[in-house]
Amino acid sequence: MLEVLRWSSLALLPAVLLAVLVRFTDRQREPLWLVATTFALGAVFGLIELFLEGRAVAWTHMTIEAQEAGEGPALLFLFALVAPMREAAKVAACWPAFRSKHFDEPYDGVVYASASALGFAALENAILLRGHPDAGAIGVARALLSLPAHVFFACMWGYALGRARQTKEPGAGFPFLFTLALGGHGLYIHIVYGRPAGALLATAPLLATMAVVSWFLARDLARRSERDPSLATRSSIVSFDALTRPPSLTRVRDALRRADRPIMIRWVLFGSFVTTGAMILGIAGAITFGHLAHVDFSMVDEHDVSTTAPVALLGSGLLAAFPTSGFLIARASSLPSLLEPALAAVLAIVLALVMLGMLAPVALVFAFAVAPIAFGLACAGAWVGRP
Repeated sequence: MLEVLRWSSLALLPAVLLAVLVRFTDRQREPLWLVATTFALGAVFGLIELFLEGRAVAWTHMTIEAQEAGEGPALLFLFALVAPMREAAKVAACWPAFRSKHFDEPYDGVVYASASALGFAALENAILLRGHPDAGAIGVARALLSLPAHVFFACMWGYALGRARQTKEPGAGFPFLFTLALGGHGLYIHIVYGRPAGALLATAPLLATMAVVSWFLARDLARRSERDPSLATRSSIVSFDALTRPPSLTRVRDALRRADRPIMIRWVLFGSFVTTGAMILGIAGAITFGHLAHVDFSMVDEHDVSTTAPVALLGSGLLAAFPTSGFLIARASSLPSLLEPALAAVLAIVLALVMLGMLAPVALVFAFAVAPIAFGLACAGAWVGRP
């Protein structure tokens, strides 16, 4: 009885999240029946996709689990077949709503894409947890960690669908964001389901990135709703400006543009050296602190979540380097934009990825997980340090 309650409650959690989503959406513009239908279609297409995925596993003897198939074959199977099929299943579930008269603005794409993704997640959680009753707390953790990624990456291409329907021009937005969602969600799936339990720690920077991006987008949506009452929702998009006053997404995007002056290459190169040096100092500082605190770095085991604290310590030292270097580069260059510090961070990250690819290819997955938040921290430090 407890086992049935375990998998059924987690399978119903996406439906609860959908109800919360609908509660904060104008019901006059988003009919409940259409949202519920999209949720149900997400589950139906999810069932079809998981069946086809199971047949592909039986035919090719490949799987997304690196322990069984090996690192390279698991990633190949994931990005060549599994991730595209899963995202395509959600798009197919969202398509009837997209063709309806109720789908007429970008936010509608977010609502229906979320409904599709949550329906898929409900079916996936039910099958995986029911099929693996011995997964225990790790299985529950994986099911819970998968939910925000399902919604976030679906909202990326859902917003593009809404824009295309509003402007009545296909454009390149949907293919670009769908590909970006496919790559990001594929990486997330590999960390959550393809690697041992200890790798779940690597979801922290990805979840932080999702939260920050979602918060910025929600602020912009709230501002746009204030400017255009026809876009305002019935209840309550929170007034984020009342909480704090960080820059808007538009201002950050403008600061990252070239504007009317050439890119200062010398500051990009110099900044990359500063960022690399700060990364080395950050790791050295974390190791020194660990030594003083008697942290045993040799105890790390990817199969045991309780042994990953030293990795978190090293990751914190590494990430602390990026806002520091961004601030120093912006303050030293006295340039009004974020472009040079941002490019310097990108160059330093690429160099680090190349070095890891030659020395420790297994660590590349975790480096890609940390890279988005590292870039964001560098931009945040540069924003504070610029004149």
